[in-house]
Amino acid sequence: MTAQTPDSGRVALITGASRGIGYAVAEALVARGDRVVITGRDEDSLAAAVASLGAGRAVGVAGRAHDEAHQAVAVERAMEAFGRVDFLVNNAGTNPVIGPLAELDLGVARKVYETNVISALGFAQHTHRVWQKENGGAIVNIASVAGLAPSPFIGAYGMSKAALVNLTVQLAHEFAPGVRVNAIAPAVVKTKFALGLYEGREAEAAAAYPLGRLGMPEDIGGAAAFLTSGQSDWITGQTLVVDGGMFLNAGVH
Repeated sequence: MTAQTPDSGRVALITGASRGIGYAVAEALVARGDRVVITGRDEDSLAAAVASLGAGRAVGVAGRAHDEAHQAVAVERAMEAFGRVDFLVNNAGTNPVIGPLAELDLGVARKVYETNVISALGFAQHTHRVWQKENGGAIVNIASVAGLAPSPFIGAYGMSKAALVNLTVQLAHEFAPGVRVNAIAPAVVKTKFALGLYEGREAEAAAAYPLGRLGMPEDIGGAAAFLTSGQSDWITGQTLVVDGGMFLNAGVH
């Protein structure tokens, strides 16, 4: 399928993209003709994702998102392989703890911020410096509805995603007019990452959504494709909530 798709000439760097939402974003961009560089921690998973996306259209770079050296290498690899980095999608994230903030280990909180916020800034800095400052482009940060309203027992994750939303606004202001920066705030999406939020109780969890179902990775992939397309050329500094109408029921469930 990918071999027959015309090449758009555009290139995206997508973090945390060996599976789940990140992979769905990569799939959506490859389907429209973009080439992608995807990152992730596991080399075997990355290799499988690259093979599925199409070796001529995808390159994998293994590493941890919060590692500054990895951030630089990923951008360099994109330039070596494809000669440009038009789009950056910051999807890599972590949520290693569930429980009240009153009992949160501060070391764990720092780890969450390193991966969910600081790494996004690092990738944005490298991409801006190497390509986007002179050539323009777009950045999409994958936030969460947990960053927009109280989310019991995942407070550290929610705080980090709130910070990512603010980072989006700050970068949109600083990088304008050449680079647009937006965020997507999904509700619960059916991925391994979010399994603990719906496993064994999917029907109950989905009942909180007016559209009657949980999100699918493809829902977010389509939103990211829109925010990196010409159809969104006059949109920057915004957070697109993709939640199946959950906020219509006034809260995060």
